[in-house]
Amino acid sequence: MSIAAPSLEEIRVLSPTAILGYGFPMASFDAGLALDPHVIAVDAGSSDPGPHYLGAGYSFTDRDAVKRDLGIMLRAARARRIPLIVGSCGGAGGQPHLDWTLQILLELAREDALAFKLAVIDAEVEPAAVLQALDAGLLAPCGEWPALTGDDVRGSSRIVAQLGVEPFVEALAQGAEVILAGRAYDPVVFAALPVLRGFDHGLALHMGKILECAAIACTPGSGSDCMMGVLRADHFLLHPLDPARACTVASVAAHTLYEKSDPYHLPGPGGVLDLSATRFEQVDARTVRVSGSRHVEVPYTVKLEGAARVGYRTISIAGVRDPVFIGQVESIVDAVRARIADNFRDIPTDSYSLLFRLYGRNGVMGALEPHPGTGAHELGIVIEAVAPTQALADTICGFARSTMLHYGYPGRVSTAGNLAFPYSPSDLRAGEVYRFSVYHLLPVEDPVARFPVHYEAVRPMVRCEAAA
Repeated sequence: MSIAAPSLEEIRVLSPTAILGYGFPMASFDAGLALDPHVIAVDAGSSDPGPHYLGAGYSFTDRDAVKRDLGIMLRAARARRIPLIVGSCGGAGGQPHLDWTLQILLELAREDALAFKLAVIDAEVEPAAVLQALDAGLLAPCGEWPALTGDDVRGSSRIVAQLGVEPFVEALAQGAEVILAGRAYDPVVFAALPVLRGFDHGLALHMGKILECAAIACTPGSGSDCMMGVLRADHFLLHPLDPARACTVASVAAHTLYEKSDPYHLPGPGGVLDLSATRFEQVDARTVRVSGSRHVEVPYTVKLEGAARVGYRTISIAGVRDPVFIGQVESIVDAVRARIADNFRDIPTDSYSLLFRLYGRNGVMGALEPHPGTGAHELGIVIEAVAPTQALADTICGFARSTMLHYGYPGRVSTAGNLAFPYSPSDLRAGEVYRFSVYHLLPVEDPVARFPVHYEAVRPMVRCEAAA
């Protein structure tokens, strides 16, 4: 294996898992510790699960799973006196998500009698500040996104900013041993210590871009396994910690393209990662060397993410196997819609939405399905109603389900019912529905002043025995 022995000329970063709570094998983690890492870092969140968790204020990862992962990392970091850095706490990185992770961390510290200097970085942005920037014409859409309105901001349950590397560097410079942060640009938790130590910014961010998904960049890939990154003056090395996995030029280069619309440029807070001169080289059977990545500074902006509630959802799941039904399912859906509109004439059709997802017939890609004529011998149907109230969503979904169940279509043989239901009750309340209401860029003059670091000395609790 090509990863060198401990040296002051490199920084070794251990990434245990793609998202805190996804888990990892202890054998892989122990193999990473044996390489004497300088920092353990993990990305705890993503906007991939959609806006619900940001708006509703809870994590998409399980508490017990998060506590297991965090406990292993915390104990290892404190035993070796190296920093532990967690970004996008609680999944969406809002204040309730950060508080939730903090409670777990303090619980672990009490259970294991651990002491450390804790840094907490809040990523929430007050709506008043966003409205002020909006009025000043400072906000720009992030990609193909509509222009922001005041109603978008005021209707948001919460708004977070993707933190850049600077608050993390500041926390480390002030001696923080554990850092918990709200929503953060994914690579920065891995790049923070290298940037503090003066390593190349572009290489540090590119390495972080790979490490944030841990072993997904391997062959075979996994989000629940560990990866080691070693950053040197003019390159970095990537090496999986499970002997069953390998980093290859193809796997690492492919992951570099992950979640990117431009293969050569990756924008982030305060700069663009320029990959036009990046070189990937196979060092040995399981290790890849990456060089040539550059960080180009641009006016500093952070991406804002906001979520607003749009209503409540009720769903019903059913299956159908009648080839006559399947052959005319689109016209049956249209007839069910028409029946609902007629039955509830006093409810405007634009006040609710009704979707029929036909799995086995364009259910995944919808209108983008490249093989729309492919036949299916059975369909899974998800009926989904979204309305301003849960009661109305229940009504619309229930009526759609019963209408489709008993709808008389040409050629129908069975009269007992058209649908098979795997669950009773057949209608399931899915609760609040959110949309991304803010997805825009906010200029920031000083990212450390804008997102200050709060410090706390965590100390073991001392038990006071009552006097006899």
